[in-house]
Amino acid sequence: MPLNHLNEFGYKKTTRFIGLKQEKAFKYLFKKLGLTSYGAEITTLTGDCQLKRLTGVKSKEMMIWITLFDVFMDDTKVPRKNYFANLMGFSQSYLTTTVEDELKEMK
Repeated sequence: MPLNHLNEFGYKKTTRFIGLKQEKAFKYLFKKLGLTSYGAEITTLTGDCQLKRLTGVKSKEMMIWITLFDVFMDDTKVPRKNYFANLMGFSQSYLTTTVEDELKEMK
């Protein structure tokens, strides 16, 4: 996650809870992935190569903002893929190299 203006970061080791606070919400344009919005507050539970119950992150698909809920990486296959899912169960997979490209901040 591109988080340039981070004010607070919290991690609870026993529950694997992460909380982030930024100055304001930011939107980034990934070349292959599209427009993604990171809110002022982001929370998640972490696991092995996954983010569960993610809040504060949205992606724009076909003119509609979709809130991401789960993100995980399948590193058992080559090439590796990232999977993004929302609360309703819709998911999309992309190659890991898709999110490694240069970011362009949107205003």
